Amino acid sequence: MVQLKRRDTLVQQLVTALRARITDGGFKGGERLPSEQELVAEFGVSRTVVREAITNLKGIGLVTTQQGVGAFVLRTSPGLPFHIEEASLGVIQEVVAVLDVRMGLETEAAALAAVRRTPADLAALQAALDTMADAIPSHDDAVQPDLDFHAAIARATGNRHFLDLFSHLGGPLIPRSRLHTFQLIAASREAYLGVLLQEHADIFAGIAAGNCEQAREAMRIHLGRSRDRLQRASLPQATAG
Repeated sequence: MVQLKRRDTLVQQLVTALRARITDGGFKGGERLPSEQELVAEFGVSRTVVREAITNLKGIGLVTTQQGVGAFVLRTSPGLPFHIEEASLGVIQEVVAVLDVRMGLETEAAALAAVRRTPADLAALQAALDTMADAIPSHDDAVQPDLDFHAAIARATGNRHFLDLFSHLGGPLIPRSRLHTFQLIAASREAYLGVLLQEHADIFAGIAAGNCEQAREAMRIHLGRSRDRLQRASLPQATAG
């Protein structure tokens, strides 16, 4: 068994280990990664850590997933020169900086999605919202449906470059941002996820209504609040007085 250490960096370490095997040719293009159970046994981590690591690898364009089948190594690696190092996402300031970039990208993606979305796009967005809602009482962290929701917006623009850029910016960031926030905020997990669900529902409402300004503003508010929550949570607790 490969024993990973330090609970707060287990996901990052697993991503690094699997990425090294992919880039070194240990896992070849088109090959299925070991099953979730096999990765749990090999690395001594939880299923949640494995799922989050696969989400990270999917977000940076190294793997793709097929529901009920597993994760597969992409036959070609992404050609974008821009890359976010996983290690940098362990620093809250860096997560906040990437959120600033995402705000510029995703506000416009939401506006375009509002005028270009198809019935299939709306169905995908609604499905992600429903899964996020189900996660609140089931004690899931809702990372995957959050990622799916934002990816569906990028896809609804009808411009593949939005999806490519989101995969590089949002894919690695959402799990790391969620981890930081869970560790730092004082609010309960249920209350936090409830706020996130409402923010996503507001974005969906603008897109479903075909109102590009409403969708743009709802996305700006959501990402701005996400950034502000992280910044506030990272400050020393103020004393009463």
